[in-house]
Amino acid sequence: MENLNEEVHKANEIIKEGGIILYPTDTVWGIGCDATNPEAVAKIYKLKQRAETQSMIVLMNGEKMIYNVFKDIPEVAWQIIDLSEKPTTLVLDKPRNVAPNLIAPDNTLGIRIVKEPFCFKLMEKMKKPLVSTSANISGQPTPKSFKEINPEIIKGVDYVVNLHREKIACTPSTIIKLTNDSQVKVIRK
Repeated sequence: MENLNEEVHKANEIIKEGGIILYPTDTVWGIGCDATNPEAVAKIYKLKQRAETQSMIVLMNGEKMIYNVFKDIPEVAWQIIDLSEKPTTLVLDKPRNVAPNLIAPDNTLGIRIVKEPFCFKLMEKMKKPLVSTSANISGQPTPKSFKEINPEIIKGVDYVVNLHREKIACTPSTIIKLTNDSQVKVIRK
């Protein structure tokens, strides 16, 4: 546990300075930063060699954070969050209070509520949502474990979290798109 708090502290210090981190999530290893900092977000796009039009998802640690980013949340979103057995990303309409370069061209943002202790505690400290994108160069396969991560990515971040480096990841999250007029579409099972 000691180590967890220490890693949360170190990661938070880097993020406060506008840095980007490589960290374990409830699914695969992710590259992350403060979701309200457009310069930090731009660094991640650059590192991944990814077009800014391909939006990234944002992790949150609970309702309060979701309401800070979305004014209108379809009722079905809460049902999906409550019923999901596995990590589920929801794509919702009209986000606000996040970096503009995170928002998709159709004015949506993918979010996931995480209970994973490192991410949860880090966001508690940050009091902000955390960007999460798979730790690969765009177009390359998503690494299932720390040792599959491209050295360029490891060199390119400002801090690598020293937890769960042996863990083999499960699959990436399910992605469900919800529009404010209550349409539901599964994008990734």
